[in-house]
Amino acid sequence: MLQFFAKYKFFAVVLFILSAIIISIIYSILKPNRTLPVYEPDMVNTELVDSTVQYIRKYHKIADFSLINQNGQRITQENYKDKIYVADFFFTTCQTICPIMTGHMKEIQDRLKDDQEVLLLSHSVTPKIDDVNRLKKYAIKKGVDDTRWNLVTGDKKQIYDLARKSYLAAKSDGDGGPYDMVHTENFVLVDKKKRIRGFYDGTDPEAIDQLMEDINVLKNEGR
Repeated sequence: MLQFFAKYKFFAVVLFILSAIIISIIYSILKPNRTLPVYEPDMVNTELVDSTVQYIRKYHKIADFSLINQNGQRITQENYKDKIYVADFFFTTCQTICPIMTGHMKEIQDRLKDDQEVLLLSHSVTPKIDDVNRLKKYAIKKGVDDTRWNLVTGDKKQIYDLARKSYLAAKSDGDGGPYDMVHTENFVLVDKKKRIRGFYDGTDPEAIDQLMEDINVLKNEGR
């Protein structure tokens, strides 16, 4: 009996390896690819969503916009056409979460330096303070790549509407002052169809790693 097993040991090992390979191939074929949710306003914390859009359950998209970047160039949705992008809200004089968020945006920029499919967009929530000159100095200081990452200023109402009606990423005190919008730490992942596909804590390194993984999911989704 032992001689019988010894004789066919090689064939048994080969058969085992082939079976494992076949099972692995079948599993990879049958396993569904991971997809990201499409976020609608009714899925998000109501504190971050303007009351006029809280009821929306489908077809939500980022509204058209026209803002000015750190180089004095007009930036619109056309600059982000057919691109995946990460958006956030900040202000240059912020000394709390903004430096951390900007540092993580820089990390994303560097990790995607050879990827022309993904861009970044940061909106100032104090546009009267953050004019083009201030944004340019901030961009230089933080290592912003002008070809990949726009820091934008412009009409305050438009920016606030974008924050609460489009990106669903800011609270409002409603006091009418220069700081009457409390921006969150959220990074917002937007797909090529201008839909929100994820929210990430821009101060958390682990969330940034998750964001990078989800960007790859979106890229594969489009292929």
